[in-house]
Amino acid sequence: MNYSELAFTETIRKVQEKMGSRNSYARMEKTNYVDGLTNYEEEFISSMDSFYMASYGENEYPYVQHRGGPAGFIKIIDANTIGIIDYVGNRQYISVGNIIKNPKVAIIMVSYPRRARLKIYAEAKIVELKENDDLYKLLKPEDYKFLPERMLLFNIQAYDWNCPQHITPRFTAAEIEEALAPQKKYIAELERQVTELKESLTKK
Repeated sequence: MNYSELAFTETIRKVQEKMGSRNSYARMEKTNYVDGLTNYEEEFISSMDSFYMASYGENEYPYVQHRGGPAGFIKIIDANTIGIIDYVGNRQYISVGNIIKNPKVAIIMVSYPRRARLKIYAEAKIVELKENDDLYKLLKPEDYKFLPERMLLFNIQAYDWNCPQHITPRFTAAEIEEALAPQKKYIAELERQVTELKESLTKK
């Protein structure tokens, strides 16, 4: 998987030459090859609760759509494939229609707490629910209410990490609650001690 080799077209290389970054990226093209997802990417993807996917339509416009679910709803099939259950949404089916005509998509996953972005080039495949029961069982999120419509598999062609610049750290309510749990426990213990001290002083 050589992301730069796939991403950098001739026009993009000319822009890089004009802007002075071509030499460093040329070196990257020769060395930046990864044979599938590493453990780090797999852990990152498995922790995501959303991502954005761009597909290309017959109207010659790209279309970007958000996909979300519980943390872990994106499943690792193998080192080159990830998959999800596609839930019922607004029923416009723009992404689905685009994929039917052109399976090539771009995906970006952002972790705001980590200030990390993973960019993925992939070829998408639509799998109907009745086509593969074992796959459905693998992709099905546990303890999550949803209405499934289809399954989507993404065969990863290349990926790359963005720098953390301009990613503002943001945290979910659950993440904040988890971070504050030790502090709340400590405060509760102090309050208990204060209560006991007041009671002992009152008895005197």
